[in-house]
Amino acid sequence: MTNRRIFLKSAITLLTMIASGPIAAEATKQTPVVATFSVVGDMVKRIGGDHVAVTTLVGPDGDAHVYQPTPADARAVSEAQVLIENGLEFEGWLDRLIKASNFEGMRVVATNGIKPLPFEESEEHHDDEEHHDDEEHGHNHGTFDPHAWQSLRAAVIYVNNITSSLAQNDPANASAFYLNRAAYVSEIKALDKEIQKMVDTLPSDHRIVITSHDALQYFGDAYGLSFMAPQGLSTESEASAKQVAGLIKQIREKDIKAVFVENIADSRLIEQIANETGAKIGGKLYSDALSGPDDPASTYLKMIRHNGTTIVEALGN
Repeated sequence: MTNRRIFLKSAITLLTMIASGPIAAEATKQTPVVATFSVVGDMVKRIGGDHVAVTTLVGPDGDAHVYQPTPADARAVSEAQVLIENGLEFEGWLDRLIKASNFEGMRVVATNGIKPLPFEESEEHHDDEEHHDDEEHGHNHGTFDPHAWQSLRAAVIYVNNITSSLAQNDPANASAFYLNRAAYVSEIKALDKEIQKMVDTLPSDHRIVITSHDALQYFGDAYGLSFMAPQGLSTESEASAKQVAGLIKQIREKDIKAVFVENIADSRLIEQIANETGAKIGGKLYSDALSGPDDPASTYLKMIRHNGTTIVEALGN
Protein backbone atom coordinates (compact mmCIF):
# COMPACT_ATOMS: atom_id res chain seq x y z
CA MET A 1 0.00 0.00 0.00
CA THR A 2 2.80 2.37 0.89
CA ASN A 3 4.62 1.64 -2.37
CA ARG A 4 1.43 2.30 -4.29
CA ARG A 5 1.03 5.68 -2.57
CA ILE A 6 4.63 6.62 -3.34
CA PHE A 7 4.12 5.60 -6.98
CA LEU A 8 0.89 7.63 -7.25
CA LYS A 9 2.53 10.64 -5.62
CA SER A 10 5.48 10.43 -8.01
CA ALA A 11 3.19 10.04 -11.01
CA ILE A 12 1.13 13.09 -9.95
CA THR A 13 4.31 15.12 -9.44
CA LEU A 14 5.59 14.10 -12.88
CA LEU A 15 2.28 14.93 -14.56
CA THR A 16 2.22 18.32 -12.81
CA MET A 17 5.74 19.10 -14.05
CA ILE A 18 4.86 18.08 -17.62
CA ALA A 19 1.66 20.13 -17.55
CA SER A 20 3.22 23.21 -16.00
CA GLY A 21 6.42 23.21 -18.08
CA PRO A 22 5.17 24.94 -21.25
CA ILE A 23 2.86 27.23 -19.24
CA ALA A 24 5.72 28.33 -17.00
CA ALA A 25 7.90 28.92 -20.06
CA GLU A 26 5.09 30.90 -21.68
CA ALA A 27 4.60 32.99 -18.51
CA THR A 28 8.25 34.09 -18.49
CA LYS A 29 8.32 34.93 -22.20
CA GLN A 30 8.83 38.68 -22.61
CA THR A 31 7.03 40.80 -25.20
CA PRO A 32 9.50 42.65 -27.46
CA VAL A 33 8.54 46.34 -27.33
CA VAL A 34 10.24 49.28 -29.08
CA ALA A 35 9.98 52.76 -27.56
CA THR A 36 11.13 55.66 -29.71
CA PHE A 37 12.91 57.64 -26.97
CA SER A 38 14.02 57.41 -23.35
CA VAL A 39 11.01 59.03 -21.64
CA VAL A 40 8.50 56.65 -23.26
CA GLY A 41 10.94 53.77 -22.77
CA ASP A 42 11.01 54.38 -19.01
CA MET A 43 7.20 54.51 -18.85
CA VAL A 44 6.95 51.20 -20.74
CA LYS A 45 9.40 49.55 -18.31
CA ARG A 46 7.40 50.77 -15.30
CA ILE A 47 4.14 49.39 -16.68
CA GLY A 48 5.42 46.26 -18.41
CA GLY A 49 7.83 45.17 -15.69
CA ASP A 50 9.30 41.70 -16.23
CA HIS A 51 6.78 40.92 -18.96
CA VAL A 52 8.39 43.21 -21.56
CA ALA A 53 11.81 43.47 -23.20
CA VAL A 54 12.14 47.14 -24.15
CA THR A 55 14.41 48.50 -26.88
CA THR A 56 14.70 52.30 -26.74
CA LEU A 57 15.82 53.86 -30.02
CA VAL A 58 16.95 57.31 -28.79
CA GLY A 59 18.64 56.68 -25.45
CA PRO A 60 19.70 58.84 -22.47
CA ASP A 61 20.91 62.34 -23.42
CA GLY A 62 20.00 61.57 -27.06
CA ASP A 63 18.38 64.16 -29.30
CA ALA A 64 15.36 62.74 -31.15
CA HIS A 65 15.19 65.89 -33.33
CA VAL A 66 18.38 64.99 -35.22
CA TYR A 67 18.36 61.22 -34.74
CA GLN A 68 19.50 58.93 -37.57
CA PRO A 69 18.17 55.33 -37.25
CA THR A 70 20.68 52.46 -37.57
CA PRO A 71 20.36 48.96 -39.11
CA ALA A 72 20.11 47.61 -35.53
CA ASP A 73 17.09 49.88 -34.96
CA ALA A 74 15.41 48.52 -38.10
CA ARG A 75 16.03 44.97 -36.86
CA ALA A 76 14.57 45.78 -33.41
CA VAL A 77 11.49 47.36 -35.00
CA SER A 78 10.96 44.38 -37.34
CA GLU A 79 11.01 41.99 -34.34
CA ALA A 80 8.78 44.12 -32.06
CA GLN A 81 5.19 43.18 -31.24
CA VAL A 82 4.44 46.72 -30.01
CA LEU A 83 6.01 50.03 -31.07
CA ILE A 84 5.28 53.07 -28.89
CA GLU A 85 5.94 56.58 -30.18
CA ASN A 86 5.31 60.07 -28.85
CA GLY A 87 3.52 61.33 -31.96
CA LEU A 88 2.70 65.01 -32.66
CA GLU A 89 5.42 64.92 -35.37
CA PHE A 90 8.17 64.49 -32.76
CA GLU A 91 9.80 61.52 -34.52
CA GLY A 92 10.11 62.79 -38.10
CA TRP A 93 12.25 59.78 -39.06
CA LEU A 94 9.89 57.07 -37.77
CA ASP A 95 7.67 56.43 -40.81
CA ARG A 96 10.75 55.76 -42.96
CA LEU A 97 12.15 53.40 -40.33
CA ILE A 98 8.88 51.46 -40.03
CA LYS A 99 8.67 51.11 -43.82
CA ALA A 100 12.29 49.93 -44.05
CA SER A 101 11.81 47.36 -41.28
CA ASN A 102 8.53 45.84 -42.52
CA PHE A 103 7.06 46.23 -39.03
CA GLU A 104 3.80 44.29 -38.63
CA GLY A 105 3.06 44.77 -34.92
CA MET A 106 0.88 47.23 -32.99
CA ARG A 107 1.82 50.91 -33.43
CA VAL A 108 0.80 53.08 -30.48
CA VAL A 109 0.80 56.90 -30.29
CA ALA A 110 1.29 57.70 -26.60
CA THR A 111 -0.14 61.23 -26.92
CA ASN A 112 -3.53 60.09 -28.26
CA GLY A 113 -6.23 61.96 -26.32
CA ILE A 114 -3.94 64.77 -25.15
CA LYS A 115 -4.98 68.29 -26.09
CA PRO A 116 -1.72 69.58 -27.59
CA LEU A 117 -0.49 73.12 -27.07
CA PRO A 118 -0.33 75.13 -30.28
CA PHE A 119 3.08 76.23 -31.46
CA GLU A 120 2.70 79.95 -32.04
CA GLU A 121 5.65 81.31 -33.97
CA SER A 122 6.76 84.85 -33.33
CA GLU A 123 6.88 87.41 -36.12
CA GLU A 124 10.68 87.37 -35.89
CA HIS A 125 10.64 83.62 -36.50
CA HIS A 126 8.48 84.05 -39.60
CA ASP A 127 10.86 86.67 -40.96
CA ASP A 128 13.89 84.49 -40.39
CA GLU A 129 15.25 83.03 -43.65
CA GLU A 130 16.83 80.09 -41.84
CA HIS A 131 13.41 79.10 -40.54
CA HIS A 132 11.96 79.05 -44.06
CA ASP A 133 14.87 76.86 -45.06
CA ASP A 134 14.03 74.50 -42.19
CA GLU A 135 10.44 74.26 -43.38
CA GLU A 136 11.54 73.38 -46.91
CA HIS A 137 13.64 70.51 -45.50
CA GLY A 138 10.81 69.23 -43.30
CA HIS A 139 12.49 70.00 -39.97
CA ASN A 140 9.69 72.02 -38.44
CA HIS A 141 7.33 70.31 -36.01
CA GLY A 142 4.13 71.60 -37.51
CA THR A 143 1.20 73.19 -35.72
CA PHE A 144 1.57 71.67 -32.25
CA ASP A 145 4.21 71.43 -29.56
CA PRO A 146 5.14 67.72 -29.24
CA HIS A 147 6.81 67.88 -25.78
CA ALA A 148 3.64 66.86 -23.89
CA TRP A 149 5.51 64.57 -21.45
CA GLN A 150 6.67 67.73 -19.65
CA SER A 151 3.18 67.85 -18.11
CA LEU A 152 2.59 65.26 -15.39
CA ARG A 153 -1.14 65.54 -16.08
CA ALA A 154 -0.53 64.61 -19.71
CA ALA A 155 1.77 61.79 -18.53
CA VAL A 156 -1.25 60.00 -17.05
CA ILE A 157 -2.67 59.81 -20.60
CA TYR A 158 0.66 58.47 -21.90
CA VAL A 159 0.52 55.80 -19.17
CA ASN A 160 -3.10 54.89 -19.95
CA ASN A 161 -2.34 54.48 -23.66
CA ILE A 162 0.75 52.38 -22.97
CA THR A 163 -1.08 50.18 -20.45
CA SER A 164 -4.06 49.46 -22.69
CA SER A 165 -1.80 48.60 -25.66
CA LEU A 166 0.34 46.19 -23.61
CA ALA A 167 -2.80 44.58 -22.17
CA GLN A 168 -4.37 44.24 -25.62
CA ASN A 169 -1.21 42.63 -26.98
CA ASP A 170 -0.71 40.34 -23.96
CA PRO A 171 -4.11 39.70 -22.28
CA ALA A 172 -2.65 37.01 -19.97
CA ASN A 173 -0.65 39.68 -18.13
CA ALA A 174 -3.20 42.51 -18.36
CA SER A 175 -3.90 42.49 -14.60
CA ALA A 176 -0.17 42.95 -13.86
CA PHE A 177 0.01 45.90 -16.27
CA TYR A 178 -3.03 47.58 -14.70
CA LEU A 179 -1.65 47.06 -11.17
CA ASN A 180 1.64 48.67 -12.24
CA ARG A 181 -0.31 51.48 -13.85
CA ALA A 182 -2.25 52.21 -10.66
CA ALA A 183 0.94 52.45 -8.59
CA TYR A 184 2.67 54.60 -11.22
CA VAL A 185 -0.25 57.01 -11.63
CA SER A 186 -0.44 57.56 -7.87
CA GLU A 187 3.28 58.51 -7.90
CA ILE A 188 2.73 60.86 -10.87
CA LYS A 189 -0.19 62.60 -9.11
CA ALA A 190 1.75 62.95 -5.85
CA LEU A 191 4.70 64.54 -7.70
CA ASP A 192 2.33 66.90 -9.52
CA LYS A 193 1.08 68.23 -6.16
CA GLU A 194 4.63 68.46 -4.82
CA ILE A 195 5.84 70.58 -7.76
CA GLN A 196 2.77 72.84 -7.66
CA LYS A 197 3.50 73.57 -3.97
CA MET A 198 7.13 74.42 -4.83
CA VAL A 199 6.18 76.75 -7.70
CA ASP A 200 3.54 78.44 -5.55
CA THR A 201 6.37 79.75 -3.32
CA LEU A 202 7.76 81.85 -6.21
CA PRO A 203 6.77 85.54 -6.43
CA SER A 204 4.72 86.34 -9.52
CA ASP A 205 7.59 88.39 -11.02
CA HIS A 206 10.05 85.46 -10.67
CA ARG A 207 8.30 83.06 -13.02
CA ILE A 208 10.05 83.54 -16.38
CA VAL A 209 12.38 80.70 -17.39
CA ILE A 210 14.96 81.02 -20.19
CA THR A 211 16.07 77.72 -21.77
CA SER A 212 18.02 76.69 -24.88
CA HIS A 213 15.13 75.40 -27.02
CA ASP A 214 11.39 75.60 -26.63
CA ALA A 215 10.64 72.27 -24.94
CA LEU A 216 9.03 73.08 -21.59
CA GLN A 217 5.81 74.91 -22.49
CA TYR A 218 3.66 72.07 -21.08
CA PHE A 219 5.51 72.32 -17.76
CA GLY A 220 4.96 76.08 -17.76
CA ASP A 221 1.30 75.74 -18.71
CA ALA A 222 0.72 73.27 -15.84
CA TYR A 223 2.35 75.36 -13.10
CA GLY A 224 2.03 78.99 -14.15
CA LEU A 225 5.57 79.60 -15.47
CA SER A 226 6.58 81.36 -18.70
CA PHE A 227 9.29 79.71 -20.80
CA MET A 228 11.30 81.58 -23.41
CA ALA A 229 14.02 80.23 -25.70
CA PRO A 230 16.28 81.53 -28.47
CA GLN A 231 15.66 78.32 -30.47
CA GLY A 232 12.27 77.04 -31.54
CA LEU A 233 10.72 73.63 -30.83
CA SER A 234 13.51 71.74 -32.56
CA THR A 235 17.20 71.81 -31.72
CA GLU A 236 17.76 71.89 -35.49
CA SER A 237 16.40 75.42 -35.80
CA GLU A 238 19.01 78.10 -35.32
CA ALA A 239 18.37 81.27 -33.37
CA SER A 240 18.77 84.42 -35.43
CA ALA A 241 20.77 87.41 -34.17
CA LYS A 242 17.46 89.31 -33.98
CA GLN A 243 15.89 86.68 -31.69
CA VAL A 244 18.91 86.57 -29.39
CA ALA A 245 19.01 90.38 -29.15
CA GLY A 246 15.29 90.46 -28.35
CA LEU A 247 15.72 87.85 -25.63
CA ILE A 248 18.67 89.71 -24.07
CA LYS A 249 16.56 92.89 -24.03
CA GLN A 250 13.71 91.09 -22.23
CA ILE A 251 16.06 89.54 -19.66
CA ARG A 252 17.42 93.01 -18.83
CA GLU A 253 13.99 94.70 -18.78
CA LYS A 254 12.37 92.03 -16.62
CA ASP A 255 15.49 91.55 -14.47
CA ILE A 256 15.46 87.78 -15.02
CA LYS A 257 17.95 86.25 -12.58
CA ALA A 258 18.69 82.86 -14.10
CA VAL A 259 18.93 81.05 -17.44
CA PHE A 260 19.15 77.28 -17.94
CA VAL A 261 21.12 74.91 -20.15
CA GLU A 262 19.65 71.62 -21.43
CA ASN A 263 21.11 68.15 -21.57
CA ILE A 264 20.51 67.80 -25.33
CA ALA A 265 21.37 71.33 -26.50
CA ASP A 266 24.65 73.16 -27.05
CA SER A 267 25.13 75.38 -24.01
CA ARG A 268 27.28 78.06 -25.68
CA LEU A 269 24.40 80.32 -26.73
CA ILE A 270 22.87 80.30 -23.24
CA GLU A 271 26.32 80.98 -21.74
CA GLN A 272 26.73 83.95 -24.11
CA ILE A 273 23.30 85.29 -23.10
CA ALA A 274 24.20 84.88 -19.41
CA ASN A 275 27.49 86.77 -19.91
CA GLU A 276 25.78 89.64 -21.70
CA THR A 277 22.93 90.05 -19.20
CA GLY A 278 24.57 89.16 -15.89
CA ALA A 279 22.02 86.38 -15.34
CA LYS A 280 23.45 83.26 -13.73
CA ILE A 281 23.29 79.74 -15.15
CA GLY A 282 20.57 78.26 -12.95
CA GLY A 283 21.44 74.65 -13.73
CA LYS A 284 20.83 71.93 -16.30
CA LEU A 285 17.30 70.94 -17.30
CA TYR A 286 16.36 67.65 -18.94
CA SER A 287 13.99 68.36 -21.80
CA ASP A 288 13.82 65.72 -24.54
CA ALA A 289 15.77 62.86 -22.94
CA LEU A 290 16.49 61.27 -19.60
CA SER A 291 20.00 61.28 -18.15
CA GLY A 292 22.30 58.31 -17.79
CA PRO A 293 21.98 56.16 -14.63
CA ASP A 294 24.53 58.21 -12.64
CA ASP A 295 22.91 61.59 -13.28
CA PRO A 296 19.82 63.06 -11.58
CA ALA A 297 17.20 62.37 -14.28
CA SER A 298 17.56 58.64 -14.94
CA THR A 299 13.79 58.02 -14.81
CA TYR A 300 10.82 60.07 -15.96
CA LEU A 301 9.71 61.00 -12.43
CA LYS A 302 13.29 61.88 -11.41
CA MET A 303 13.56 64.09 -14.51
CA ILE A 304 10.42 66.08 -13.70
CA ARG A 305 11.34 66.38 -10.01
CA HIS A 306 14.87 67.55 -10.92
CA ASN A 307 13.58 70.14 -13.41
CA GLY A 308 11.01 71.50 -10.95
CA THR A 309 13.48 71.70 -8.06
CA THR A 310 16.22 73.27 -10.23
CA ILE A 311 13.90 75.94 -11.62
CA VAL A 312 12.34 76.89 -8.27
CA GLU A 313 15.69 77.02 -6.44
CA ALA A 314 17.27 79.25 -9.10
CA LEU A 315 14.31 81.62 -9.55
CA GLY A 316 13.54 81.83 -5.84
CA ASN A 317 16.93 83.32 -4.93
